[in-house]
Amino acid sequence: MNELDVASLYDLGGDQHRAALAYVTEAFAEAILAGIESDSFAHAALCAALRELVATYGEESVATFAETLPARLRAGEFTTGLRH
Repeated sequence: MNELDVASLYDLGGDQHRAALAYVTEAFAEAILAGIESDSFAHAALCAALRELVATYGEESVATFAETLPARLRAGEFTTGLRH
């Protein structure tokens, strides 16, 4: 099992991250066109992403990474539009 490289997960500017995000964005658009609600797709995408990370790095490493998410969310790191 590989060790979770948290620094690479924070590298939102990397070429691979940008390419992967483009694929996910396209999948979101296709799902919405197929009639799937965006929040349902988002939940499924999060589950799939967490499963993949756990399969690669293990539960403990991913749990440690996930513990950083509340602060990052509150700081607006994932906000693209108007804040609620």
